[in-house]
Amino acid sequence: MPYTIADSFARLRSNLEITDLQTSVVSTRHQNVRQTVANSLKVVDDFLTGSYARSTMISPLSEADIDVFVCLDPSYFHRFNNANGGPAGLLNLARQTIRQTYTSTPDISRNGQAVTIRFSDFVIDVVVGFQRNGGGYIIANSVNNFWLETDPKKHVEIFSAANKHHSGNLVPLIKMIKSWNKSHGSFFRSFHLEVMALQALTGVTITDFPSGLRFFFQQAMTRVRTQALDPAGYGDNIGRYITSSTVDEAVRKMQGAFNLARAAEQYAQRGQVPQAIAIWKQLLPNHFPAYG
Repeated sequence: MPYTIADSFARLRSNLEITDLQTSVVSTRHQNVRQTVANSLKVVDDFLTGSYARSTMISPLSEADIDVFVCLDPSYFHRFNNANGGPAGLLNLARQTIRQTYTSTPDISRNGQAVTIRFSDFVIDVVVGFQRNGGGYIIANSVNNFWLETDPKKHVEIFSAANKHHSGNLVPLIKMIKSWNKSHGSFFRSFHLEVMALQALTGVTITDFPSGLRFFFQQAMTRVRTQALDPAGYGDNIGRYITSSTVDEAVRKMQGAFNLARAAEQYAQRGQVPQAIAIWKQLLPNHFPAYG
């Protein structure tokens, strides 16, 4: 039978999910990685972070990153703060530690704020940091070799509370936005999209996913020109990677997505369901089901 728009979005929501079997594989793998680090370094705490912890990861797993946060003993901070290569040196130590166990894994690299382990089926990013005086954490950032203040545990709390406020609809909507981004070149960083969605939808209600997507893209055309501050309250601009030379392109991408979402809504309002679904398929080609 032909899909209704509501049926199509229900199928979209299902298509975005990681399967239970994949979740089991992820659990075993990240626990082994965490144990590997703990066997060689003094670990105060370790936990899942990133989109997996916030439940905003999308399929396929082969293109996903599982983020593990390893909080080390403060002695390592004193060792690497002003010597031994600084934050980049600390990430090098973590990389060497992981390499000692995963000797046959071909790609283990220092990558910005993490040590990236590329397995055959998915990627694990190991973020290394310390507990911050006053709360939160500081993490090693090798891009500019500095310590970055943040609080990934608070991020999980914030997004969980916001999703509850939106009756469980914020997380699926964020996944749809991520699907759009990935299928159109991954111009935007994943967490930046999450933060913009969190901000754009504060004080409003998600009545349905089609209007929610259209509303987000409409709001994002302006928001990509402004700072997207870390919701944990540490002042970091999550969108700093968008520069004066790329901001116009960012706006154009959001404008194009808004135009398609609005056109799909207009087709639906006229009762032209196949045409509306075709537009949504164009906007979300990786996960949206075809009509019929």
